[in-house]
Amino acid sequence: METQARFSLIGLFTLCVVAAAFGFVYWLRGTGGFSDREIYRVVFETPVTGVLPGSPVLFNGIAVGEVADLRLNPGDPNQVIATLSLDRSTPVRSDTQAGLVSQGLMGAPTIALQGGTPTAPRPSSTGGAPVLKADPDASQDLSQAARGALRRLDTLIADNAEPLHGILANLNAFSEALARNSGRLDRILDALERLGGGGPSKAPARIYDLSAPRAFPPVDKVASGQLAIPEPSAIVLFDTQKILVRPQEEESVALDSQWSDSLPKLLQSKIIQSFENANYPQAVARPTEGLTADYQLLIDIRSFQVELLPEPSAAVEFSAKILAGDGRLVGSRVVHASVPVQATDAAAAAAGLNEAFGKAATELVLWVSNII
Repeated sequence: METQARFSLIGLFTLCVVAAAFGFVYWLRGTGGFSDREIYRVVFETPVTGVLPGSPVLFNGIAVGEVADLRLNPGDPNQVIATLSLDRSTPVRSDTQAGLVSQGLMGAPTIALQGGTPTAPRPSSTGGAPVLKADPDASQDLSQAARGALRRLDTLIADNAEPLHGILANLNAFSEALARNSGRLDRILDALERLGGGGPSKAPARIYDLSAPRAFPPVDKVASGQLAIPEPSAIVLFDTQKILVRPQEEESVALDSQWSDSLPKLLQSKIIQSFENANYPQAVARPTEGLTADYQLLIDIRSFQVELLPEPSAAVEFSAKILAGDGRLVGSRVVHASVPVQATDAAAAAAGLNEAFGKAATELVLWVSNII
């Protein structure tokens, strides 16, 4: 009898514990721990990978509850219904948006609530928990976004495979051409650097002079009058001491070297010397020396530079007019001389221009001697 009484007490105690547990749960759901919670539902149109019951719910980044339940929508298996248990003080409004966020790169995703106009009403419910709006892209986590981006990149590469292959082939051909012509490129760059006066160390500009021709064919005619040679006229381009190079049409570049004087003054001096070397010392002079001349030789410089096209050559050209003392035009002529040059540096350019000037000056002296 005592054994049966002991079992009866144990059974009674067990029933009391179970009743107390049910009462505690009822207290939690009633006036106890869950009484300050409110239930909401969120319908997601896409998978919510990584979200589990008990996952935290954030509102503007602050934890306000947890996921109470996750299930598929019986009417539409493509939808996921998440039941949220939130603190009653959470300012949820009818226009609050629901989405997914990842806590760090490797963190588990959580449901995040965001926004809501303060003046908007709280979400209404018809026969159940209020339903919040879910962002259509809310459930796209980082891995899904990365996979989508990779798929788009793969599609882009596949659609443009042939043009990309052509670009790579052209780049390969261009690199091979550069490798074959590396020596030429170095020489071209060096020439351009010299044309622009650049370089690691800039040396002082070299000064070059012109030589008046000395060898002339014998002329039996004796000059019948005195000749004055004014300073030649020239456009601003040729009124300079710089040695000029013309790399292409309508373009001239000054080398980092110069003549011994401005070009008009230098040509005046050397042309007078040319007449003197041709045995006309008494018949030619500058107008500034007070000479009453019978004739004037007017010279206009048209070209005095190295031209690179079609082949590198030194070109000298000027027009000459002989005026009598009474202003009459006795004769006119365009003198031109050109000699090839082997390089475009200052020394080669000066040497080529000096040789071309010698030819032009010789032709000028012989022409004038036959007129006066």
